[in-house]
Amino acid sequence: MTALKTPLTLFWMTLATAVAAGDNPVVVELYTSQGCSSCPPADALMHKLAEREDVIGLALHVDYWDYIGWKDEYAKPSHTKRQQGYARSGGRTMIYTPQMIVNGQEDVVGARGMELMDLIAQHKAEAPVAQVSAARAGEAVTIAMQPLSGPVAGDYVVELVRYTPMRHASIRRGELAGHELDYANVVESLDVVGRWDGQGAAELTVPVSDDLPAVVLVQRAGHGPIIAAARVE
Repeated sequence: MTALKTPLTLFWMTLATAVAAGDNPVVVELYTSQGCSSCPPADALMHKLAEREDVIGLALHVDYWDYIGWKDEYAKPSHTKRQQGYARSGGRTMIYTPQMIVNGQEDVVGARGMELMDLIAQHKAEAPVAQVSAARAGEAVTIAMQPLSGPVAGDYVVELVRYTPMRHASIRRGELAGHELDYANVVESLDVVGRWDGQGAAELTVPVSDDLPAVVLVQRAGHGPIIAAARVE
């Protein structure tokens, strides 16, 4: 894990100040599975979210449906653990698919498009408390954080998420046997790359080993709210 560095370099001064406070996108995480017959409508919604500039949509495939006859090739145990962490943080006793979690806070059944759009609109209307910017240069990503209206003191994790914009699956068994499905913004890795106390501007640089698209999330530790997010430019 790379240590945070202050004060900020010229990178932050030129890049972060160019991003308006209102540009902070809303993060929507979809927990889905190729073994879940209720998931395709939510997967279709993720295609729509992936087209929006004001939303970062991420599909995290989970593994707890694999037992019914089809192993989801994009599922990761870490995705299931993240979903379980959200449940504990929110005082919920169960997890399910399809589930969408908005900015690490509210959850909604993934196929309920109108409820989801209402939640996205609510989060867009809130004044952001922090801002993050990220830029790739060669095999490294430089990330800069900045509180917007005074310190946002707390323990925050800085997460680098890499994803594939489109993946295809030919499902041969299970509840969706015979379906040919495309999945948008499939998460390949989600790593904690640093921490931030929210007290002032900070910067960190992390290595990357591939050219997959990536986003950065700044999230309160313990599966709390996501207070800032950005695509890696």
